[in-house]
Amino acid sequence: MSLLLHHKSHSPLSSQHFPPTKQKTMSPFALFLFTFLVLSSSCFSAIGSQNNRTVLALASRIGINYGKLGNNLPSPYQSINLIKTLKAGHVKLYDADPETLKLLSKTNLYVTIMVPNNQIISIGADQAAADNWVATNVLPYYPQTRIRFVLVGNEILSYNTDQDKQIWANLVPAMRKVVNSLRARGIHNIKVGTPLAMDALRSSFPPSSGTFREDIAVPVMLPLLKFLNGTNSFFFLDVYPYFPWSTDPVNNHLDFALFESNSTYTDPQTGLVYTNLLDQMLDSVIYAMTKLGYPNIPLAISETGWPNSGDIHEIGANILNAATYNRNLIKKMTANPPLGTPARRGSPIPTFLFSLFNENQKPGSGTERHWGILNPDGTPIYDIDFSGTRSVSSFGTLPKPSNNVPFKGNVWCVAVDGADEAELGLALNFACGRNNETCAALAPGGECYAPVTVTWHASYAFSSYWAQFRNQSSQCYFNGLARETTINPGNERCKFPSVTL
Repeated sequence: MSLLLHHKSHSPLSSQHFPPTKQKTMSPFALFLFTFLVLSSSCFSAIGSQNNRTVLALASRIGINYGKLGNNLPSPYQSINLIKTLKAGHVKLYDADPETLKLLSKTNLYVTIMVPNNQIISIGADQAAADNWVATNVLPYYPQTRIRFVLVGNEILSYNTDQDKQIWANLVPAMRKVVNSLRARGIHNIKVGTPLAMDALRSSFPPSSGTFREDIAVPVMLPLLKFLNGTNSFFFLDVYPYFPWSTDPVNNHLDFALFESNSTYTDPQTGLVYTNLLDQMLDSVIYAMTKLGYPNIPLAISETGWPNSGDIHEIGANILNAATYNRNLIKKMTANPPLGTPARRGSPIPTFLFSLFNENQKPGSGTERHWGILNPDGTPIYDIDFSGTRSVSSFGTLPKPSNNVPFKGNVWCVAVDGADEAELGLALNFACGRNNETCAALAPGGECYAPVTVTWHASYAFSSYWAQFRNQSSQCYFNGLARETTINPGNERCKFPSVTL
């Protein structure tokens, strides 16, 4: 597995749309000045500036995230041809793979490459390490390959071990050294940034309350914003309305998350009117930046999308919702003139959809493996037009979903059909090894001992383990060897443990 993981496993927190909290309120005059600063600064910075022309050029071409965490995916050559067929304008890689970068030199695609999290400390501490990274990962391909962004790390503020905090401290120094290396070689049209998740915010609702977390606001965000502002770069955000909606589908209406709502939300502090959940989330980041003194840094969406499937309990993860979200998102982001957000009317936002393929080796819940626009064989999961010119109503009908409301009932975790028996045996030993009670029924003479097959024993062990430890974030996954089912796999003699939803 790549050391630079691209995943949503922490995203129910990272995309949390926090409920209102008690906060100190501004005086009417201070609130007026603050809102005027947010609204007017974005307008003034957009008029006639070279940077805005760059933003507009990049934003007019919807990008796609190309991840490779699957054992059944097409070759890079085939994948790039598929990206071209989709008419995407930009491709974001989670590494700087030499084969892929060479192949991209034969296209007109803009390209984004990434510095792995585990190299940030060394690059941040040593200009020579940054020079070596640029010499290895940029110079052999540029300018034939149209590299436009180098992203340093991936959602590093979402992790907070002592080692992670060392990475935090080296983030901006690493970004600065990469820029120094690029400029020393006469390269000025590659922007350097870092993608952050929504969990960088302490508060995001209402949007005007947007505030960065206390542990990162001064030591990390202030120098980061100063760097982005000084280099005319972007604040890259991984933003998923699916997660706040699915966490609270009663108060966050589905149509509002899918850009389909006729209703609106008015921020009580600013009076700005919102027609969709994405704009609320984006503006909360704009307000958080403004509170630290940086109202003008342009946004770029490094990841967004909607899962086309998931586990039984994962509400709303279906093809119709995924197609609706992504089609409407493209229409919004390719509008000419740009629509922007309520806090930044008319500001273009470069956007990358997540993701190209369903990736079957991503750990975590079922949605983790179902963000793709394409199946691994290259066939579309649903039709989509990256140019934004096709009418949404012109697409064919899609299956009516049955999971837009929470599932109620029992769920079991069983071995997938055709699983390798040797791998099942290892997973069985793991499941039975944590607690003596998990597999007690599988002992010789026990009620679930027969039939004596690896698949039967593994299915029981998976269900028992999941039922015991689901509240501790255990998933019905077991390295891809398990799946959820609503059909009771047990019998009169052997009662399989289940999870009740």
